[in-house]
Amino acid sequence: MPELILASTSAYRRSLLERLGVPFTALPPQTAEDTVPGELPPDRALRLSIAKAQAIASRRPDAVVIGSDQVAAAGSQILDKPGDAARCRAQLTAASGSSARFHTGCAVIGAQAGIRLVHIDTTTVFFRSLTGGEIERYVERERPFDCAGGFRAEGLGISLFESIESRDPTALIGLPLIWLAGALRRAGFVVP
Repeated sequence: MPELILASTSAYRRSLLERLGVPFTALPPQTAEDTVPGELPPDRALRLSIAKAQAIASRRPDAVVIGSDQVAAAGSQILDKPGDAARCRAQLTAASGSSARFHTGCAVIGAQAGIRLVHIDTTTVFFRSLTGGEIERYVERERPFDCAGGFRAEGLGISLFESIESRDPTALIGLPLIWLAGALRRAGFVVP
């Protein structure tokens, strides 16, 4: 079997991929995540997923490489990782009582093996109406500054929602494992 590489520095993606029980190495893809004017959020997620996988696959053509990226949007506004408490509170305040879509792209590329599989998964999160106090308490307790949208659905962030519409709950965390398990099987890996 070729070596499996996750083109990511994300602890969330590493933890998700570990669930599949397939040995892998994680390497930083060192790709620019520039925005392209007029690019739709799902197109950006897919473009960046492919770019991350290709960045490693070009250096390691003998390996099979997984690249993934997530772009969150509320309407036309991109919800980036807030980075700090003030931006996190602002994002959650804007999201209160509305919805956001999380587009999670995934690419599996094996240059020598001729493997190129790509996928986009969209999850819609419906936020309940949040009070300022609820937002403040949430941000103080969870500090989700490294998460698109400013919350962790796998943690206390679940308390912020009315509902979630998803075909794959792991996609919201950053790696669509249902699709990825099938893609890895198609690439010759044994899952499970």
